[in-house]
Amino acid sequence: MDDKNEAKIKRALGIDSWRNLSKDKVVKFAAMMPDMATEVRLKIIEQFPAFKDLAKNSVDSVKQAHESTLSANEKSQDHFHRASQQYRDMLARELNRDDLSWEQRQTIHESFQRNVAMESQKDSETKQFLDRGLRTVAVTAGAAIALGAVFVGARVLGEGNDGEQESPKS
Repeated sequence: MDDKNEAKIKRALGIDSWRNLSKDKVVKFAAMMPDMATEVRLKIIEQFPAFKDLAKNSVDSVKQAHESTLSANEKSQDHFHRASQQYRDMLARELNRDDLSWEQRQTIHESFQRNVAMESQKDSETKQFLDRGLRTVAVTAGAAIALGAVFVGARVLGEGNDGEQESPKS
């Protein structure tokens, strides 16, 4: 793609201006960078509207969505645990009745055990959910940092190449 100029790269990304470079197209753009001519790459980077802000906004958006999800999950968990505790309290009251047969007491004990097992399973599911969410945030932040490194690296490489290539301009 060395011969691709800026206009061709914009067309490949489906944008009219670098201001239209959305978060999802940044990844595609970064993947194209190694195949671009150094001059084209540097020219684009100079025009790129505030990469730092875009990367920060991307991370902030993912963080905000993650925090919102965590909050909703916490409310759901609290509701589930409260309902489970209320059910166990009701079962405990039933066990205090004097008129229950051994079979009825056994059934209540089994219900109690199923309830505890369900709550334990829900807790495990929540921990897995939180782990996946944390990984998503970490990957997003890492991608933003990696893209930043690509842009900075491209600039440094371009400046290094410009110093080495002291050819006269025609």
